[in-house]
Amino acid sequence: MPDTPTESARDASLPGLTACSLCAGETLGQGDPEPGGQMARLRAMAERGAARLTLVECLDECERGDVVVARPSGVCRRAGAGPVWFERLAGDRGTAALERWLRAGGPGARPLPPELAEHLIDRGADAPADVAASAH
Repeated sequence: MPDTPTESARDASLPGLTACSLCAGETLGQGDPEPGGQMARLRAMAERGAARLTLVECLDECERGDVVVARPSGVCRRAGAGPVWFERLAGDRGTAALERWLRAGGPGARPLPPELAEHLIDRGADAPADVAASAH
């Protein structure tokens, strides 16, 4: 529970990021040069205030490796934005692109950048219209 109403309001204005704690960094494996690997990158992104990080045991997309879900801020969610699922974003380049997008507002606030489109998981009818359109 947040310490103050101000902290709660700040958290609600941030997009969220859900990561599978079991597969984070899976595609880089032992070759990841970052101490702590992909999990360290995701935690550092959250500590820098780019997103609220939630770790789960499984997102039921195990064959994809390194699955993360960008969740819209409360304002964008109320305006109809939905979550955006990504695969194989492990590493400095993909994580940096994700962080830039989340800092700019993420789902519902900004179009999906081209460098993230190649990692998009097509969720079919669950995909928000603005993301589906920008991925093609």
